[in-house]
Amino acid sequence: MTDNIALWYAARATGLVALLLLTASMVWGIAGAMRSGPAGWPRFTVTLLHRNLTLVTVAFLGVHVGSSVIDSYAGIGWLDPVLPFGSTYKPFWLGLGAIAWDLLLAIVVSSLVRRWISLRVWRVLHWASYLCWPVALLHAIGIGTDSRGGWPLGVAVACLAAVGIAAMWRLGSSRRPA
Repeated sequence: MTDNIALWYAARATGLVALLLLTASMVWGIAGAMRSGPAGWPRFTVTLLHRNLTLVTVAFLGVHVGSSVIDSYAGIGWLDPVLPFGSTYKPFWLGLGAIAWDLLLAIVVSSLVRRWISLRVWRVLHWASYLCWPVALLHAIGIGTDSRGGWPLGVAVACLAAVGIAAMWRLGSSRRPA
């Protein structure tokens, strides 16, 4: 029983941290696309921070997915985090998580092979982040054991506010995105 509690806490904690990191990556990605960042920072630091935030997000998601699968309580199989809507445990909410994970992996892989693919293909795949993030947020709210109230809901609302403000800034900006 103690192992299940530890795995449950690991899955929950790494999921929340991954949501915060993905949110930060979205905000930094928008700032980079607007050729903006903190005053005095070279543009490459904004790009590197965005890239590193995304890679750390993938690492936390790896632990999140792994601990969720290893925990025998929910009965999540190894394919459930990759193939959407096939799980017996909360199939809709887990399916949203699988879609977000698949999208994030496509975005990361396309960025890692960017020099070998066309800029147009990379941009199309990178625009998937605007779908990945809200799907991940819905997954967090829908599947979480206490995400519909208390501080986990506050984290979700803060993430929504941060990305919402950044997206509104980008949409309202008179500057052309990069």
